[in-house]
Amino acid sequence: MEKMCQSDGAPLETEEMYGTEADGSRSEDYCKYCYQNGEFTNPDCTLDEMIVLTTDIMVKEFGFDYEDAKTQCEEGLPTLKRWKK
Repeated sequence: MEKMCQSDGAPLETEEMYGTEADGSRSEDYCKYCYQNGEFTNPDCTLDEMIVLTTDIMVKEFGFDYEDAKTQCEEGLPTLKRWKK
């Protein structure tokens, strides 16, 4: 199974996609869009807001059908490390 960002579900396929910890080392859990220098780039983002943001990116950037993308986000994002209760 490919590694994915534990905040937005983005695939972590290349070294450049990984975020960074406070000491500059690579984050093993988060992408560069969600996590830099040991902190979330949008710390106040809610799960519902992340679902909307990620759905929009999947549709606009990758050509997903809106309903398919929304369903994937609603089912997948709550299972990720950042959002698990």
